[in-house]
Amino acid sequence: MLEVAGLSAGYEGGDVLRGIDLRVGDGEAVTVIGSNGAGKTTLFRAIARLLGISAGAVRFDGKDITGLAAHQVARIGLAFVPAERHLFPRMTVYENLVLGAYPARPSPDTMEMVLDLFPRIAERRRQLAGTMSGGEQQMLAIGRALMAEPRLLVLDEPTTGLAPKLAAEAYAALRELHAGGLTVLVAEQQVPLALELCERGYVLDNGVIVKEGSSAELAADPEVRRAYLGVA
Repeated sequence: MLEVAGLSAGYEGGDVLRGIDLRVGDGEAVTVIGSNGAGKTTLFRAIARLLGISAGAVRFDGKDITGLAAHQVARIGLAFVPAERHLFPRMTVYENLVLGAYPARPSPDTMEMVLDLFPRIAERRRQLAGTMSGGEQQMLAIGRALMAEPRLLVLDEPTTGLAPKLAAEAYAALRELHAGGLTVLVAEQQVPLALELCERGYVLDNGVIVKEGSSAELAADPEVRRAYLGVA
């Protein structure tokens, strides 16, 4: 479904990413793990076409989307949930969800699915988004992305700032979505949660992919265990 080939990207000061190759198959859940500053957010912004690419290509469903704008990518079935969430704080939970389907009309069935998936959101549908807790806002950000009925859900560090219980709840929802057939690409620092959700993973370090393999292989790798799982 998604193929990143030889991608280099960055900011005015130069490239942060160099020669990234990554793929996500239809129906897969794949993770990109790495420490702060490794380039995960830059990679996901480039995939979502929120950031310019200096070399390489991004293909979605076999079509080159490197030259598309972010809103065009969203309309072909790729939904991006940034770590910052970017909700509309002075709008209600329900209004944020409705905007997630724009420019299409929100599907009642999809709205019902999102509210069933996140009961806390359902309880607070009339509440202003900016008054909710960080965990609730993260659930809303994911729910808003789902309102677009994406084929691929791309999440940049969805557990940022969340207490362990809320992080576990967020990943429980992601597991349910993936079990239902949704393709998922997630960047994460809480590596155990990501490896439990995903079949495969990539390790990003200083702007390059240094390891890739199945989740079981990465969980057993001594360097991964030492650097990301806290195992001596």
